[in-house]
Amino acid sequence: MASEFKPLQVAVLTVSDTRTDETDTSGDLLLALAREAGHKTLTKSIIPDDIYKIRAAVSIWIAAPEVQVILITGGTGFSGRDSTPEAVVPLLDKEVVGFGELYRQLSYREVGSSTVQSRATAGLANRTMIFCLPGSNNACKTAWEGILSDQLDNRHKPCNFATYLHPAGTSG
Repeated sequence: MASEFKPLQVAVLTVSDTRTDETDTSGDLLLALAREAGHKTLTKSIIPDDIYKIRAAVSIWIAAPEVQVILITGGTGFSGRDSTPEAVVPLLDKEVVGFGELYRQLSYREVGSSTVQSRATAGLANRTMIFCLPGSNNACKTAWEGILSDQLDNRHKPCNFATYLHPAGTSG
C-alpha cells in the first residue's frame, strides 16, 4: 500500500543586493514549484547578500516550529558579494555533501563548465532542511526537477529528506 503524501511547510529566502518583490522571479518560482508539488509555503523574504543578515534570517527559521524546509536562492556564486554558503554552513548539524555534487552534474548539461562556479549546498539544522541554490530561474528549476521534488516527497524510495524533518508545529 502506497503511503499518503505529507505536505511540508516551506520558507523561501532570496539573497540579493538588487532584487525586489517585483523582480524576484527565482523566489517566486520556488514558491510556485513547492505549491504545485502540494507543499505549504509559509513565507518569502528578500535580504541583501550579507553573511550576518543571511545567518540571522535563516537562524530564525531554523528555530521556528512551523518551518520544515528553507529554500534559499542567490549568493552561491563566486563573486565577492556571494556569501550564502559561508553564512549557512556553520549553522548546519549535517551537511548533504552529495547535493552540491549532484546539482553541478545536472547543471553541467545546461551551462557546461561554468557549473564549477556554483557553490550550491544543503544540510540539516534542528531537523529543518536547508537548500542553497543559485539565483537564476533555470538553476532553481534544475534543482527542483532533478533533486528537490523527489527528496521532499515522503513517498520517494528508497529514501528522502522528509523522513528526517521535525513534525510541523515542533522544532528540534
